[in-house]
Amino acid sequence: MSYLNRITFDPEQCGGRPCIRGFRLRVKDVLDLLGAGMTEPEILKDYPFLEPEDIRACLQFAAAQVDHAILQAA
Repeated sequence: MSYLNRITFDPEQCGGRPCIRGFRLRVKDVLDLLGAGMTEPEILKDYPFLEPEDIRACLQFAAAQVDHAILQAA
């Protein structure tokens, strides 16, 4: 299942960076929290407007960003 429809882009908000459902919380912010060791329940408690699917959307978005072809010169 894709959760990517939860990621929004608005040039007038957060410099056009990817955010969650139009809120002023960037995908990067959630990824930073996860990377710092916060658990999903802790993040959801600190940001009550978030839903578990929002965190999954951030992870899917990040995975899609690093999934690109690597070309090597012959």
